[in-house]
Amino acid sequence: MSTINLVTAITKKSGEAVKFRPYKIALVLESLDLEGDVCETIMALVMSKAAQPNVTTQIIYQTILTQLETLSPQAAEAFQTKHMSDEQAWLQAIDPENKLKSLINQDDKTMHENANKDSHVFNTFRDLTAGMIGKSKGLTMMPESVAKAHLRGDIHWHDLDYTPLGPMTNCCLVDFDYMFKSGYTMGNAQVETPKSIGTATAQMAQIIANVASSQYGGTSINRADELLAPYAEMNYQKHVNDAKIYVQADKRQVYAENATKKDIYDAMQALEYEINTLASAQGQTPFTTLGFGLGTNWLEREIQKAIFKIRIKGIGPNHRTAIFPKLVFSLKRGVNMTADDANYDIKKLAIECASKRMYPDVLNYEKIVALTGSFKAPMGCRSFLQGWQNEQGVEVNEGRMNLGVVTLNVPRIALQSQGNKARFWEILDERLALAKQALKFKLARTKEAIPENAPILYKNGAFGKMLQDDEDVDTLFRNGRATLSLGYIGLYEVGTYFFGPNWESNEEAHDFTVEIVRRLHTACQAWEAEDGYHYSVYSTPAESLTDRFCELDKARFGAIADITDKDYYTNSFHYDVRKHPNPFEKLLFEEAYPKYASGGFIHYCEYPNLRQNPAALEAVWDFAYDHVGYLGTNTPIDKCFKCGFEGDFKPTARGFCCPECGNHDPKTCDVVKRTCGYLGNPQARPMIHGRHVEIASRVKNMSQSEVDQTHVK
Repeated sequence: MSTINLVTAITKKSGEAVKFRPYKIALVLESLDLEGDVCETIMALVMSKAAQPNVTTQIIYQTILTQLETLSPQAAEAFQTKHMSDEQAWLQAIDPENKLKSLINQDDKTMHENANKDSHVFNTFRDLTAGMIGKSKGLTMMPESVAKAHLRGDIHWHDLDYTPLGPMTNCCLVDFDYMFKSGYTMGNAQVETPKSIGTATAQMAQIIANVASSQYGGTSINRADELLAPYAEMNYQKHVNDAKIYVQADKRQVYAENATKKDIYDAMQALEYEINTLASAQGQTPFTTLGFGLGTNWLEREIQKAIFKIRIKGIGPNHRTAIFPKLVFSLKRGVNMTADDANYDIKKLAIECASKRMYPDVLNYEKIVALTGSFKAPMGCRSFLQGWQNEQGVEVNEGRMNLGVVTLNVPRIALQSQGNKARFWEILDERLALAKQALKFKLARTKEAIPENAPILYKNGAFGKMLQDDEDVDTLFRNGRATLSLGYIGLYEVGTYFFGPNWESNEEAHDFTVEIVRRLHTACQAWEAEDGYHYSVYSTPAESLTDRFCELDKARFGAIADITDKDYYTNSFHYDVRKHPNPFEKLLFEEAYPKYASGGFIHYCEYPNLRQNPAALEAVWDFAYDHVGYLGTNTPIDKCFKCGFEGDFKPTARGFCCPECGNHDPKTCDVVKRTCGYLGNPQARPMIHGRHVEIASRVKNMSQSEVDQTHVK
């Protein structure tokens, strides 16, 4: 039974009862540029109708139209035209033929929505074709109010091409340890426990490809050095035994260690190449994240060093930067932070790697624990699980997953508020109700999966258990084991609307934007209290959403300085990318938000060339350790193989080119940019317009002269 108070409810054409919100009528009337008394007259009549029983949206629509035809015929025509246009947009959106036309006609937004998908490749095109059907059919499956809010751009239902048509999950931390130790079935093979690190990484690559084909989000490997070390130990013991036969006694130890080091290097190199040459059923390289850095025994250390040496070397004859896996290195006091720590040499190697290849991003141990309740790698590029214990009181991270994301268009709420903060909060409450409805439907749809839909996830251990065909997948989701994410975008634009474009140093403005995220967090806590599933606030990567939301709002509200005129919205809580705070100022500004957005977050700093003085990067990492949990490095690493230039390629209307010779051929250059949480190669696979503009607008947080100083303060 509906919990809506029928006195304040209104029934939509679909039969759905929703809360009547007068501000929506006010927004419609205000958009028609009516005289004040006309607005008041119509509003009073609408409020009178709304107080009556059995009121419908059609009754309200007809009331407004009738009054407008009498009081302002021109406005009546505009009102009716807009209504018809919205209805036509809905019919087009749910028409598969219309969606397929955009693909066949190679619409730019369709072809470049995902910067890591090459839409010209057959299997990718096939996936995009299926996705067009998924998008049109999916809209008809979800509540109509949610579907239309998505189309309008009030909210964004992520991965509509896959869900709700299919009851798929998003991203996960694969339980490789459970799978390796238990054995598993994949395809036609029963796979046993690996007996070497080479076999372990080969199995890992196969699992990653299979998992990536069974979900739509990223696949993460948690604490990979500690996970793989026991299999490297098997190599070592084999070499020790061989040495007893073939090597003289005083050289056996050195031989066994050196042979094992080579095995480790070869295994990790094979993993890197395999991931970058794999294609999932979605027609793309699996979005893979490799977390590591806390292991301290010699095998764990060798695995860490091999990962960095391989990444620094690069892939192929031109030594290009590997896009995947995303490397996430753990920093921890007493392990690798200072020269007195056993793994400080590996931290130095990590800094060298970041200065040459941008990865690794770093996880700061204490802050991740404080923010999320336990330490683990992110799922995908930034989604974090909260700390969670099973029935036996054991902390569990691996084998858990995220069930999906719905993102709020927060700048639109500000624009619709017309500067009235009370109205802003009222609209935010309404959008949160929509997001709640959307996420609850995502949850319900995902629970309709059966184990045989995704054997690698449910039956073969990737999700930490091996369910039987008749078992309920919800056993892996409920009681907070899985997460659902409430995303948001554009706090910079919201602050700009209320306080002006340079609001970052305004304490009131900063507090206002933090309060927005706090209210999202409070809503998530309330939803969890209702049904026991874990909802968390997620700082959306917005690879293409940065463009979509802004484009929709620009069409609706016009080009507004520093908001819609930029052609992109700023990701989550990030500092305006066009400004030049130093890294320390930027991190201090952003520090407050993840407390309420612990379901997903990352900070970045923009640097010039860091190779000549990596101490500058270390200074930032050391400062960040006590302030933020997760930090990425953006530095110019583009390369031209024609003229030999290395550095920042020059942005053009459609991509980037070498500033020395003008080369923009992806075959003879390597252009690597941070598209969202992941890196991308925009010359090989162009990105959507808004993201391209945002990247081209980024200003360094350190000048070259600041980097070149011996000590950065």
